[in-house]
Amino acid sequence: MIPFSILDLSPVVEGSSPAEALRNTLDLAQHAERWGYRRYWLAEHHNMPGIASAATSVVIGHVAAGTKTIRVGSGGVMLPNHSPLVIAEQFGTLESLFPGRIDLGLGRAPGTDPRTALALRRGAGRSVDTFREDVAELQAYFAPVREGQAVRAVPGAGLDVPIWLLGSSLFSAQLAAELGLPFGFASHFAPDYLLVALEAYRGGFKPSATLASPYAMVGVNVFAADTDQEARQLMTSVEQQWINLRRGTPGLLQPPVESMDGRWSPEEEAAVHHALSISAVGSPETVRHALSVIAEATRADELIIAGQIYDHRARLRSFEIAAGVRDTLAALVR
Repeated sequence: MIPFSILDLSPVVEGSSPAEALRNTLDLAQHAERWGYRRYWLAEHHNMPGIASAATSVVIGHVAAGTKTIRVGSGGVMLPNHSPLVIAEQFGTLESLFPGRIDLGLGRAPGTDPRTALALRRGAGRSVDTFREDVAELQAYFAPVREGQAVRAVPGAGLDVPIWLLGSSLFSAQLAAELGLPFGFASHFAPDYLLVALEAYRGGFKPSATLASPYAMVGVNVFAADTDQEARQLMTSVEQQWINLRRGTPGLLQPPVESMDGRWSPEEEAAVHHALSISAVGSPETVRHALSVIAEATRADELIIAGQIYDHRARLRSFEIAAGVRDTLAALVR
């Protein structure tokens, strides 16, 4: 059976608040645990009114405290925004509180606009060009303390916190292969290099003490409902969100609409459809077919599912449907 996981951005919907978004995140995680999802990951974004997971490690602690068995982690922490020591301490603390349940997924993008990125990194003198070195430094903090080591992560040193590299290009795929780490591709919003990145990762993989063989996770959007029409309408919320981002006016997640006609230009429509092309949208049978095609084409070891849906009950139903079709994929793909 191909494991399914969830990627949550803690959506703040129109007429709601970040506090309600975080309550809904915990509720979804508790349902996901019962439905057999393997992981529940939160994503770091900043200066986004519609996303409540900016303080990612704090939200991970909130979700882990409210669940019992599901793995909880970051999808991801944007490492250039932080000191590797701080991340080692944060995730060392999480691993100490919730042993054997914490994942640390790392990205190298800022997760925001350039001005906000500057505010995040102010005075640090850091850039994405140091990502390789930052990952190595972070790994060193999780290693057992060495004789004469002057700076250590407390908690953190000697703890087994799985590190994943996440990305949407060849860079992270090649680095994950070189370091022998698991790799997650952000195809749910950046599909262009999906297959070539997976090929580079698998082809260049070097076994490590962490991982004996390559392990690839693929991001996919799921908008599922009892009928294809209902599901297609649910997706219009994230389509509106993408248009607002492209226009430089990010806002709260909007209610779904019957039709997107007149709400976007032909160029915007094409761009959004392309960005969200790795998606399964429809009834349970439609979603089952779409996910089987994606799983077979990518040979994914795991699928991580995103779904920015306005109504929380509809969101729960969508992830429940996805969990229900998971078991049928094994015979089709393996």
